[in-house]
Amino acid sequence: MSLRSRLRLSTYRQQQLTKVMEFVLTGLFFIGLERRSVGISINAAIGLIVLQIPPLLERDYSVPMDPRLTLWITTAVFLHSLGTVGVPGGSGFYQSIPGYDHLTHALSASVVAGAGYATIRALDEHWNDVHLPDRFVFVFILMFVLAFGVFWEVIEFTTSAAATAIGGSPVLTQYGIEDTMKDLIFNTIGAVIVATWGTVYLNDFITQLLTVLGGETESEPPGE
Repeated sequence: MSLRSRLRLSTYRQQQLTKVMEFVLTGLFFIGLERRSVGISINAAIGLIVLQIPPLLERDYSVPMDPRLTLWITTAVFLHSLGTVGVPGGSGFYQSIPGYDHLTHALSASVVAGAGYATIRALDEHWNDVHLPDRFVFVFILMFVLAFGVFWEVIEFTTSAAATAIGGSPVLTQYGIEDTMKDLIFNTIGAVIVATWGTVYLNDFITQLLTVLGGETESEPPGE
């Protein structure tokens, strides 16, 4: 058996990992409540809300989610929330582990890139009048992630400044210009990975999404 085959997770294992991380996220939410930490609680709560999107698409819109795609999203959300907690009695992983912040930014950016790719490809396939060349899609993914990254950094700066002004703990923390530049670099790395190799994992999802959209369009009654 090759090393690649050994490292490849079965569908069952992927689903198990997803459930475990979702369970831990629930625990992190209650840890935040116990510590009276607004940052931990809100980050965990947002993560749990995001994790309801894949089952919602499957249950209400009959869009089957590839377990790899669900695990990808779950891992990004989980690591971000985990970074705000850290180990008992110590600081969060964002402060105590060098590079942890950049890892989560790259992973989160890859999810944002995937969302951007799915959206623009769905538009390209759904409307006959729209044609988007592959090179344009590649550039769009990069620009989409960079724009979202800048927007996120502004949110971090705003929430951190507001928390400092009122004497509370920040939900998101901004560590300075150098950290912001590094975050944007790792955001770009995540976007390039998705734009270059990751789109193949999204094609089935987009096909199913277009099928649902097409079915809803056909089921609409004709106008008078």
